[in-house]
Amino acid sequence: MSGTRRASLRIEGKVQGVFFRESARVEATRLGLTGWVRNRPDGAVEAVVEGEPAVLEEFIRWCHRGPTQARVSGVQRTDSEATGEFSQFNVERTS
Repeated sequence: MSGTRRASLRIEGKVQGVFFRESARVEATRLGLTGWVRNRPDGAVEAVVEGEPAVLEEFIRWCHRGPTQARVSGVQRTDSEATGEFSQFNVERTS
């Protein structure tokens, strides 16, 4: 997993009920990233994504905007080493 990184994200704002998760899956897949995205019970969206650092940054910039109907108020991130545990990017059920 040399060169790849992991970012754990918490996206806040009007991000549920606006196709955020599916749009994030499409964007991550387009960029060749792996991981998952899911709604949180508190109204936020959570994602774990792995890939090349520059591509991760592009995805995180997208998360600050989201799909057209989303109104993102903030993105919290935690960076770490990639584990390579994902083979694709999936929408998961709410935790």
